[in-house]
Formats: sequence, C-alpha cells, structure tokens
Amino acid sequence: MNAGAIAQRSGTQVAVEVVAETGSTNADLLGRASTLEGPTLLVAEHQTAGRGRAGRSWLSAPGDSLTFSLAWKFDLPLQQLAGLPLAVGVALAGALAACGVQVQLKWPNDVLKDGSKLAGVLIETQAAPDGGIWAVIGIGMNLRMPDELEERIGRSVAAAPWLAQMDRDALMAAILASLAAALGEFRQAGFGAFSARWNRLHAWQGRPVSILDNGAVLHDGLAAGVDDSGRLLLDCAEGRITVLAGDVSLRTREA
Repeated sequence: MNAGAIAQRSGTQVAVEVVAETGSTNADLLGRASTLEGPTLLVAEHQTAGRGRAGRSWLSAPGDSLTFSLAWKFDLPLQQLAGLPLAVGVALAGALAACGVQVQLKWPNDVLKDGSKLAGVLIETQAAPDGGIWAVIGIGMNLRMPDELEERIGRSVAAAPWLAQMDRDALMAAILASLAAALGEFRQAGFGAFSARWNRLHAWQGRPVSILDNGAVLHDGLAAGVDDSGRLLLDCAEGRITVLAGDVSLRTREA
C-alpha cells in the first residue's frame, strides 16, 4: 500500500504510514504517543503479534487481511471514551456498506458478516504529555480466510473476498475517511450521536445471550441494544439491567 495515496484519497489531515511488517501497530503507536504531532494512521502489510481484547491474539496472514491502528487525541475524560469502540464499529459498517459489503455489530467491539466475525476493534489509551488522552484504535479485518489459518483460530470466521479484489489504497482511504469523520463527531457529541445507528446494526437484538466473566455466567437475558453511554441493555427475569464492557464477553445461548 502507498501511504501518500491513502492520505490523499481519504481527504483527511491524518498522517499515514505503511510498514511491511511489525509486531503490533497498536504497540508501535502507543510507544510513540508522547511524540505524535497529530492523528496518525499506521498500516502493517503483515502483523506478527496482533492483539485482541483481554490479551487474546489476532491471527492474520500476509495479504489476506487489513491490520492497522489510528492514533487520535481526545480532550475528554477517560470515562467518556467508553462508547468509542462502538462508534468505531458504526464507522466501519458505514465504510463497508459503501463498498458493497453489509455487516452487523456485536457488543462491544466486533463486526460480523453472515453471523461470523469479520473484524475486531481494540482501543488502548495513554495520557498525552500536554493534557488530553491519546486513543490508539487498532483494527484487524479479514479479507480472505485460508483454511489453515481458520484451523489455527479454531472457530468459524468471516471473510470479504469482494474487498480483497479492491484497490487496497482506495479501500484503506475509504475506511480512514469514515473513521476520521466519526471520531470528529464523537469528540463533539459523544456516543449518544451513534447509539441509534448502532442499534439498527445490532446483530443480536432480541436474542437470548449470556454475559460471562472468565467463563462464569454473570447474567442471562435478551439483548436489547445499547444506551447513549454504550452500555449493553439486557432484559433479565428481574428486569432491565445495563452492562459495562470491561473484560466481560457476550455469547448467544439457546432460547
């Protein structure tokens, strides 16, 4: 991929860097957060130590996925960034729809295609030396899924071969443009500006789910979307409750 072409086609003021290989684009940008001069996108053609939520690994094959991180500075309290992964999901869904791929969203940070995971979002933060917070938004997206890699992952995952046929610079520029617009909106209005859109894309709306923490079931109920803070709404036997993301996970269960 060509950094200059991505930056120009995106129409944003984001600095773009492309490297052939690195361990983790998130780790790279976090390590440079104190010296970044503005929003920065780092794209890796291949990522060897990608990370997901709760310390999980993100496995990818060279040329078969998009792996990138976007560093963006917010002058907001950390707690107001709780809904940011969901807003990023809305932005990704919009960009992919414009490219002809329809997706849905799973709380709190997954993009699904045909019910399986197509992309994941990992956001890590670091205080800026001059105030504010750098959010490093890491995204891994499957384009093609070789059988060998799916076996290593150990579960069914989605791919988007249509996207794999696109010009990579154009695809990355479209995603960057959508992300930059969403992050600017989030900075001004918070997640409340995205909640209705997220709920329209909610893959598990009205379905029975379990909330787990380290494998232990905390709650069972019907998924009822999210509120304006990005908390999951869960209709349980005792009534509606809200669930913060933290390190909990969400699983569907038989009705």
